[in-house]
Parts: sequence; C-alpha cells; structure tokens
Amino acid sequence: MSTPPHVQRLLNLLHFARVVDAGSFAEAARRAGTTTSALSKAVSRFEKANGVRLLHRTTHAISLTPEGERLFEGARDLLREAERLEALLDHAKASGSGGRIRLSAPAPFLRARLARQVPALLRANADIELELKIDDGTLDLAAEGIDIAIRFGALAGYANVVSTPLGSFPWVLCATPRYVEIMGTPQSPADLDAHHQIGFRDPGSGRVMAWQFADPDSGVVVRHLPRPRIVVEDLGAIWSMMRQGLGLAWVPAWVGRGPLRDGRVVELLRAWRVQETPIHAVRLERRHTPLRVRSVLDGLKAAATDWRYLG
Repeated sequence: MSTPPHVQRLLNLLHFARVVDAGSFAEAARRAGTTTSALSKAVSRFEKANGVRLLHRTTHAISLTPEGERLFEGARDLLREAERLEALLDHAKASGSGGRIRLSAPAPFLRARLARQVPALLRANADIELELKIDDGTLDLAAEGIDIAIRFGALAGYANVVSTPLGSFPWVLCATPRYVEIMGTPQSPADLDAHHQIGFRDPGSGRVMAWQFADPDSGVVVRHLPRPRIVVEDLGAIWSMMRQGLGLAWVPAWVGRGPLRDGRVVELLRAWRVQETPIHAVRLERRHTPLRVRSVLDGLKAAATDWRYLG
C-alpha cells in the first residue's frame, strides 16, 4: 500500500526539519538511519511539490532561504514533538514482547522467501503482529517506523544503524535443461550474445541490469550488458519465463533454490560466479531494543538457513 499524499507531505516536512536541525544532509541521514541521497531527494520532492525553494545548497554547506526560515519556525516544533513521541515509543517497545513489528524487504525477496516463512515467525512469536513493507533500499527507517529492514550488499552508505548478518547468496546464470539441449552451453560470457536473454530493468534507475562474472583464472570482473529478447521489471516474472524456456536469466539463487538444487533448472558458467552478496537485517541504533524485535531477529536468523544455496 502506498503512503497517502498528505502523510508523505508531512514526512517530507519532517525530513526538511531534520536536515536543518542537523546542519547537513549527511548528519541528518546518519541520525535517521538512511542515505544522504534519499534524504536529499525527499527534500527536493517537497520543494518541487510545493513550488518553493527552502534551502540554498553548496558543495560544503546548506542555508535557509527566506521561505525556508519561515517554514522551519513551525517545523521545529513538529520535529521536537516527533522526537518526544519516538522516545516514548522506544520506551514502550522495550518493555514488552508483544505488539506490531514493521519489517521491510525488497519485493522479489519478500515474495520468494519471506512470505512463506511468515507462519513460522508468527508461531514463534504469538504476541506480535507483522506489517510487511516493500523496500528498495531507500526507505527512511525512522520516518517510516521500520523496526527491521532486509538489505543486500555493502552498508557503507548507512549510519546510525545496527546490522545483523543473515548470510549471503550468489547471482546465477541459469536456464532449463531443454533450452540448453537445443541452444547449447555457453563456455564464457563472450558466448552469451548467441543466446536468448531475459533482462531485468531496475525500476528505480530505469536501466537494464548488467550481468556480472569473474574470470576464473584472473578474478577480473566481467560486465555483460545483455541484449535481451525480453525485458522485465520483476525477478519473479523473469524466473517464470526462464522456466518456460524463453532464454537465459541471471538471478539471485534464492529466487529458485529448489529447482536449481534438484536439476529442473541448470546453472551455467558456474566457475564464473562473482563474489556472493551479503544479506543484512538492519535496524536503527536505539538505547533499548524491544524484546519482540530481538525475537523476530532470532527467527530471521533461523529462516536464513533456507535462503542459502550451496550448489
């Protein structure tokens, strides 16, 4: 469910107030547990939506415009009240094992892995309610009230967060046995242009994702920009089309762990895999971690054993 416009407007106003209060986008992002880029875009959207410039930006500093000064006078009180309520919520959360947990994850991962593990999480935590939110990695954990976010890859762009490792996964080039029987087996990335390819377009950037391989002799990473017969914005749909024999797909192994393991889908260029991508459960750094959050984290660590592909 998308955030209602009036709520998003209030969130963006809080983002603006946080930036001014912190003195920079970087420090505000650190306090909020998000990235500088995400915060900058939120403030820019707020300015554009309201047809007003609130901040002067330079490489090293920010300053308020006259309109920004007037707005910040009221927004400062809003920010203080939000911080007071956050502190009250932190205290309330820390004192009990029941209540609502907001868990966010990338949409394909939520569908392929997390959704099927929700029953076990609920059985192990009878007093909690789960709210699952789609997250492409740009959600402001503080503003959206996210208790735990599943994130992939390096966390260098995030500050003021605590990370729990949940393992890692490989990206795999795969096809059906029937496709390989008809079209043959590629021996290196140089052979891929002779094959049908199903590409993934990143909805955030609008670009088709390059496939990455590591030379087994030198370790040098080779980027292959597919010339796809089909381009899709959903990894689950790519997997389904590959299963129908429409071409090669380069996907995270967790999308189809079972078929890969039992041979209904075959991995190609196995020796050319790049380094595995780490999985983290990320949460804001708080003085008190609620019992229910710790309990769900334990459940996620147990569930993570089902995400691992050792093929």
